[in-house]
Amino acid sequence: MGIQEKRRISKLLGSSDIEAVIQELRQLPPARVINPLIGSLCSNDETVRWHAITTLGPVVAALADRDMEAARVVMRRFMWSLNDESGGIGWGAPEAMGEIMACHDGLAREYGHILVAYMREDGFFLELEMLQRGLMWGLGRLAQARASLLLERKAATYLLPYLQSADAVVRGLAAWTLGLLHEKEAVPGLEHLLPDPAQVRHYLNRTFVNKTVGSLAEKALANIKKEA
Repeated sequence: MGIQEKRRISKLLGSSDIEAVIQELRQLPPARVINPLIGSLCSNDETVRWHAITTLGPVVAALADRDMEAARVVMRRFMWSLNDESGGIGWGAPEAMGEIMACHDGLAREYGHILVAYMREDGFFLELEMLQRGLMWGLGRLAQARASLLLERKAATYLLPYLQSADAVVRGLAAWTLGLLHEKEAVPGLEHLLPDPAQVRHYLNRTFVNKTVGSLAEKALANIKKEA
């Protein structure tokens, strides 16, 4: 793919109409758009970055329907970027993995346990708080679509300590995810967060919203009590 087309895709991702972006990029062969989308995960523009994450979901899901092994290569590429040996940081990788798995059941069943392992100190634990932010979002996005899959893998147990993170975004997104999982064991930790005034910039349902950690905890508690 030429530089001009990469720039065109980046410009498209900056559009406010994400649905139109997805429709246009899905008309192109996945092999032509996946690399520019992955490259856009490092953009300084939050709209471009998050729209790349959102678009990767249906694009890689469509690829998986036609060629599962090619989709596995994409997932393994994200996993490699989070490996210390890669020499990279893996910006956007947990979010993209969560979005893709939310869009494709087969990939979720094969790789859902990997997202859980990134929380585990006896697994592939992610130490950087910036990556933990992405991990919490990726788990939450997967929980929106396939909560039972995460519950089967005991994700809630490993999420609970993140409610005590020093990073406001991490603890806020952990609260959001635990609410989606209706995890009753999280109630004391969530109640402790109710007075927390720290601000979280949250990409929720394809829209940017500003929330406090306390408001995210309050919503999580409401979700849990609704299921009780």
